[in-house]
Amino acid sequence: MNNYRKIIPFIKPYKSNAVMNIFYNILYALFSSLSMLSLFPMLNILFGEEKPVASTKPELHSITELGGYLKDLLNYYAAKFAGEDQTRALLFVIILIIALFLLKNIFNYLAMYHITLLRNGVLKDFRNILYKKIIELPVSFYSEKRKGDVMARMLGDVGEVQASFFAIFELIIREPLTIIFTIITMFYISVKLTLFVFIFIPISGLIISRIGKSLKSKSERVQQESGFFISVVEETLGGLKVIKSYNAENKFKSVFDDSVTRLLKLSNSIGNKNNLASPMSEFLGIVTIAVLLWYGGHMVLIEKTLLGSAFITYMALAYNILTPAKAISKASYNVKSGLAAADRVFTVLEEVNTIESKEDAVFKEGFEDRISIKNINFRYEEENVLKDFSLEVPKGKTIALVGQSGSGKSTIANLLTRFYDVQEGQIEIDGVNIKDLDLHSLRALMGLVTQDSILFNDTIKNNILLGKQNATDEEVIDALKIANAYEFVKDLPLGIETNIGDSGNKLSGGQKQRLSIARAVLKNPPIMILDEATSALDTESEKLVQVALENMMQNRTSIVIAHRLSTIQKADVIVVMQKGKIVEQGSHDELIAKQGTYNKLVTMQSFES
Repeated sequence: MNNYRKIIPFIKPYKSNAVMNIFYNILYALFSSLSMLSLFPMLNILFGEEKPVASTKPELHSITELGGYLKDLLNYYAAKFAGEDQTRALLFVIILIIALFLLKNIFNYLAMYHITLLRNGVLKDFRNILYKKIIELPVSFYSEKRKGDVMARMLGDVGEVQASFFAIFELIIREPLTIIFTIITMFYISVKLTLFVFIFIPISGLIISRIGKSLKSKSERVQQESGFFISVVEETLGGLKVIKSYNAENKFKSVFDDSVTRLLKLSNSIGNKNNLASPMSEFLGIVTIAVLLWYGGHMVLIEKTLLGSAFITYMALAYNILTPAKAISKASYNVKSGLAAADRVFTVLEEVNTIESKEDAVFKEGFEDRISIKNINFRYEEENVLKDFSLEVPKGKTIALVGQSGSGKSTIANLLTRFYDVQEGQIEIDGVNIKDLDLHSLRALMGLVTQDSILFNDTIKNNILLGKQNATDEEVIDALKIANAYEFVKDLPLGIETNIGDSGNKLSGGQKQRLSIARAVLKNPPIMILDEATSALDTESEKLVQVALENMMQNRTSIVIAHRLSTIQKADVIVVMQKGKIVEQGSHDELIAKQGTYNKLVTMQSFES
C-alpha cells in the first residue's frame, strides 16, 4: 500500500474536489439509510400498526433519544398534515420518501461529479509527470528496456493505478459510511436481530478475501505481457519492410499469437476471479437475508417482539447493505490489480537519472578554444569500448574519426553529448569538465546529425524548427538551401508545410538526411557532430548530402565519424581507431604516405568501389 501513499501528493491540486466528494458521500450515505427508514411509517399506516397522533411538538433531551425523537417528529407532522385522514397521512409519507430518495440521488450525483474532476485531473498530472520522466531519463535506460514495455506503463498501467486508487477512495468513504449508517438504523429497529447479522459478516469477508489472494501476482504478469505485446507490434511496424522481404510474416505472427494466448489465459483467470466477486458477495448476502427471514419471522410471528412493518423495513435496510458490500468486494479485487500496476509505474518514476545537471552547474553560452578528451576508459557492459583514449579538437578544425565497425567511433559522439557518462577520464570544453556544465547549455553548443535520419510525423517546417523554435519561414528556407534540400522542398505541393509521414517515410533516404542537416543548420551550433551521416545513402544522394555537409561545416568545429573515407579527405586531422584506441592520426596525405592502417582502409574501399 506504500505505492498508494505516493499518489496522495497528486491529489493536493484537487483537494477541494476531494473534500466535496467526501462531504457529499457522507450525505449520500446518511440519506441512503433515511430513505429506507422512511418506509417504516408508511408500512405502519398501511398495516394499521400505529396511527399518527397529533400532539405537541416533541423535544430532544438527549442524543440517545434521537431515534424516538425523529419518529415522534414524523408522526407529529403527519398528524398535522393529515388530521384523522389516513389517506392524507399516507400521501405525506410517500412525499417524504420521494424527497429523501431525490436528495440521496442528488448527493450521489454531486459526489460523482467531484470524483470525476479529481480522478481525471490526477490522471492528466500522472501522465504528464511520467512522460516528463520518460523524456528526461538517459539513453542508457532504453538500451535495457523494451520501448513497448515503457509504452504499456504509460498507457495501461497509469489508467489501472488511477482506477484502482479511486476505487479505494470510494472504498474507505462512501460504501463503509453507507454500511455504518445502515447498521446504526438497524440497531435502532432491533438490537437482537442486528447482533445476529454480525455472526455472518466475518464469514463472508473471509471467503471473499481467500478468492482474491493470487490476483496481484497474476495482474503483474498481465502487465508485463502487455508490455511485450506492445513491443511486438511496435517492432513489427518499424521493421515491416524487412519482415516482408524475408517472408518472415509467419514467424512474427507466431510470436504475436503466443503473446496474446498467454495474455488471454492470464486475463481470463483474473477476469473470472473479478467476476466472482460480485455474485459471491450477493449470494452470501442473500444467504444472510434468508437466515434473517427465518430468525426475524420467528420474532414477529412467535415471540411477538417485533412489528411486521419494522421487520420489513429492517429487511430493506439489510438488503441496502448488499450494494456497498458488493462494491467493496469488487474494489478489493481492483486494488490488487492496481498494486501491481503501481509497482511498475513507480519503478519508472523512481528510476535515478544518472545524467543530469549539477546544482551549481556552469552555464556556457559559447565555444572559445578547444575540446579536450583526456585518458578516457568507457564500457557499456563489462569490456571497455574505449581504452585510454585522448584527443584534442581545436576550435574551427574538422576532426574525422575512422575505423572498422566496433572500434568506438560512435561512442565518442555519445560521450560528447552526454548521452552516456565516462567511467574514467574526462571530457573538457574550454577547460571545463562537461559533467560540470549545465546539460541544456552543453547540448545547445552541439548539432548532431546521425546515420538514421530521425524525423517526426509532422510538416517539414515543424521538423526543421526543432533546431530553433522561434525561427521565421525565411530562416527555415535559408537552412534548407544550405542543406541542399530546398531544391526538392520547393517542388512539393505545400512546400515547407508538407507533412512527411511517419518517420519521414514519404521522402527518400537522401532527402530525409538533408532535412536532418537543415535542422542542425538552423540551430547554428558552434560544434557539429556528424555520426556516419552519409553511410546509408546511394552515390548520388551521398554527393548531394556531402555538399550540404561541407556548406554546414564552414567556419565550424566539426567531429566527423565516417565509414566512407572519400567524405573526409578534406579533414584537418584524421584519427584512425582500432578496438577503442588511436593507431594513427594526421592529414589524408600524411596518412597515405605512412602506408599504414588508413592506407589499407582507403585501398580496400577503392577496390570495393
